Amino acid sequence: MSLPHAILTALLEKPSSGLELTRRFDRSIGYFWSATHQQIYRELGRLEAEGHIRALPTEQPARGQKKSYEVLPAGRAELQRWTAAAQDPRPHRDTLLLRMRAAAVVGTEGIEADLRRHLTLHQRQLAEYEEIEKRDFPPGRDSAQDRLRHLVLRAGIDLETFWTQWLAHALEEFAELPGAEDG
Repeated sequence: MSLPHAILTALLEKPSSGLELTRRFDRSIGYFWSATHQQIYRELGRLEAEGHIRALPTEQPARGQKKSYEVLPAGRAELQRWTAAAQDPRPHRDTLLLRMRAAAVVGTEGIEADLRRHLTLHQRQLAEYEEIEKRDFPPGRDSAQDRLRHLVLRAGIDLETFWTQWLAHALEEFAELPGAEDG
């Protein structure tokens, strides 16, 4: 149920075409809520059919011309309702952790190499988030909107910091395991 709310949020921030939305998902919202281009376009159709958004009128309607969308009052009301509603945290599901648990019973071949690969990926993501923080949140940007957006980014930074620290620790532990193999 969150994809329509992610789209409503993005459109309230800036009316956009489907293509512009997919690019924005690739650059920002997708860091914490991913969606394929097809999912975004499908959801735009649903939101329009439900009366939550509308295509902005164009000066010269032309076949194949991209539509830009804006949020209607019903869409804003839905987003406000959803934002105010309580939600329980979801259990964390991570394939790497499950694979580590399985390795305890079937052997560790290949796990160390994948831990190193994951560490590299998380280090890159952390560096990217820190660069975004420097660029987009310099001292003095403290409006309510900026502070809330920065909190979302800080969650990403903190999660990547956790993963880089945990993976480094896991690799240290792994190196001490009897019979640990580097795949």
